[in-house]
Amino acid sequence: MPVPPLPDDVAALLARPNAAVMATVASDGRPVTVATWYLVEEDGTVLLNLDASRARLTHLRTDPRVSLTALDESSWYTHVSVQGTVVSIEDDPELVDIDRLSTHYTGRPYPTRDRPRVSVRVRIDRWHGWGAAKQD
Repeated sequence: MPVPPLPDDVAALLARPNAAVMATVASDGRPVTVATWYLVEEDGTVLLNLDASRARLTHLRTDPRVSLTALDESSWYTHVSVQGTVVSIEDDPELVDIDRLSTHYTGRPYPTRDRPRVSVRVRIDRWHGWGAAKQD
């Protein structure tokens, strides 16, 4: 599996508001997957933002390993999966990060303003692609 830095075409795919699924590890070792929004930051980390009451936040605090698969909007046969490690978990009291994610995906700030949110940053440790993103 390749390690960062990401090739330009893979970085470009991840920069788009693609459908994505993140995987965490539950305390009993089960893999848990859920659809999610993400942003790849300028420093190469992946930004995720979770409702503070979500079980996956507990998973990440217990086991910081994350996998994220982003599917190209034009063909799900082209996708990129990154595996990484949580490097920070911080409250998002002003909803700045969830607004960035929501704007990236919907063009508008996040509509639910009455629930606490938490920002998670993930360092990409390795990645692989399929379809047009496959590296030889």
